[in-house]
Amino acid sequence: MNIETANRLLQYRKKHSLSQEELAAKIGVSRQAVSKWERAEASPDTDNLILLAQIYGVTLDELLTGKEKVEEETTQEKQSGNENSESTAANDNDVNAQENNTYDSRSGDRVYFDNGLHVDSKNGEHVHVGWSGIHVDSSDGTKVSVDKNGVFVEEKGERKAYTDENGHIIYDDCCKKNHSYKKSIWYKFPYPIVALCVFLAWGFSGFLGGFAYSWMAFLTIPIYYTLVEAIIKKKPNRFCYPVCALIIFFVWGFWGGALGGFAISWIVFLTIPIYYFICSVISHSENS
Repeated sequence: MNIETANRLLQYRKKHSLSQEELAAKIGVSRQAVSKWERAEASPDTDNLILLAQIYGVTLDELLTGKEKVEEETTQEKQSGNENSESTAANDNDVNAQENNTYDSRSGDRVYFDNGLHVDSKNGEHVHVGWSGIHVDSSDGTKVSVDKNGVFVEEKGERKAYTDENGHIIYDDCCKKNHSYKKSIWYKFPYPIVALCVFLAWGFSGFLGGFAYSWMAFLTIPIYYTLVEAIIKKKPNRFCYPVCALIIFFVWGFWGGALGGFAISWIVFLTIPIYYFICSVISHSENS
């Protein structure tokens, strides 16, 4: 499937206010299948194309080519041609406005906004940032999640780090030995209180937008604790780099207008798999 058809499938889904999960449930496929269609990595079969056309209320020609079926125009249709042209132009503007939220790099990587920020790399790397948290899937099997449940790191199917029910970050050594750094003086340091003080001071001062942006102080909490863990264990892959990248994304987007703002700052998420790749190289060299 070409990228134009894939983008058209994306726009039709957004136009009908459907999430990938909801659309997948309607036609009986997985969310991953819908995602691949919209990234031009796979094509729906004929049955699925018919179902998609029925859901969106369009013909197969419109779905695949974007061209409406040409019918013979009567005199009245010619008179209303201007109105139809204006309507079509308005629809095209809406589609163009939505396509402005989709970026396809020459390398095949894709960035789009759908209830959050999503980066799908051609080599299989995925980064999702939204209200549900931050989720990173690396092509080597590494998974990193930072959400309301805490921090979770998985490497090649084995859990490496997680946040327990008490809010303490636990490191599992090959899922056999648990090492908690609760007793470390750096873990006892009340950094969340510091982040709260920064949030309030920044907010009430009105500096750089005040409360409109001071909430970013709370994003530094997982950075602090994972940095402590990375230093104590001498394992750079324990550092929660995705949250660091998120902060850079926001700072660049909010105050880096001269450098392109949010239109360009999304590329910082592409450094996440690079960071963990470097960490894996360092770990491999240490074990050699």
